[in-house]
Amino acid sequence: MSALLLSLTACATTSSSRAVRTEFDDIPVPRGMSYVEERSTVIESATVKAARLLYRGPVELTSLVSAMRSTVEANGWRHISSTKAEGRGTVQVFEKGGSSLELRFWDGFWWRPVTYVEVTTSRALGAAASPATAQPLPAQR
Repeated sequence: MSALLLSLTACATTSSSRAVRTEFDDIPVPRGMSYVEERSTVIESATVKAARLLYRGPVELTSLVSAMRSTVEANGWRHISSTKAEGRGTVQVFEKGGSSLELRFWDGFWWRPVTYVEVTTSRALGAAASPATAQPLPAQR
């Protein structure tokens, strides 16, 4: 388990030449996991950045769930809840300074047994509009 924790804190590498994508310095990318670009999305505006990043790899599910929670908490994220449901995997929810983070883990079968982790997060980038300066939406008729 300690080897997995160490691998989570380091930059991830894969056996392929494709670079692993990480959008946020305080959310670790597990070593041995490959970024699934076609099922990932990043949205950025002047005030908010949100992402849904999917990774897959031959990492044991239970160890990955435990190690990622420990590493994310070590990076300042506060654990809010964890849920495990048959057929739906494990979901962990965190918050940090007004930002949210959800990690979802599940096993699957690609061309061999594989584990998936989906990282969904959003955070404010700059000063968000205050209620006094926000413009109301036009009324619907």
